[in-house]
Amino acid sequence: MSPAADASPAPIDQLARIVREQRASLVAGAVAEGLSAEEALECVQDALCTWLARSAREPAEAYPAALALLKHMVRNAARNFRRRHRRLKPHRPLELDAELAASERSAESLLAGAETSLRLHCCVAELREVERAVVTLRLLEERSGEDVAQTLGLTRSHVDVLVHRAKLTLRACMVRS
Repeated sequence: MSPAADASPAPIDQLARIVREQRASLVAGAVAEGLSAEEALECVQDALCTWLARSAREPAEAYPAALALLKHMVRNAARNFRRRHRRLKPHRPLELDAELAASERSAESLLAGAETSLRLHCCVAELREVERAVVTLRLLEERSGEDVAQTLGLTRSHVDVLVHRAKLTLRACMVRS
């Protein structure tokens, strides 16, 4: 065996280290996606199994890369969990005073963000009615493509095309504004 191979930990050892050191942040990442603590733990376990199966087929990655990949897998597992159970991610209310007090952002940057948000809302209002409905349901309310298609009486592929076209139109409108 080469010295480089000896220096690389076995996938199960690397996984054990990541879990020991990072379990709280992994669960917190799933909770941030709108899951309860128990559901978050289930998603972390699912991601760990996926990571372990993947690392058995491919060479082990360095710790930072493995951790980043595992966090990505946990986030995707949490989003898939929400989709399977048809739950939207809860949105926290914006409390401007608390944000201003806790943030280092200047009033100018907050104003620029508000202007961008207003321009985006104006661009959405310019969309055709069906595109506006698809954008609202699919992107803003995070409903599944099948659900949007059923609600609007369209096919899933038509919904996908409308979302794609709306994104292109919105991007052009934001650049133009």
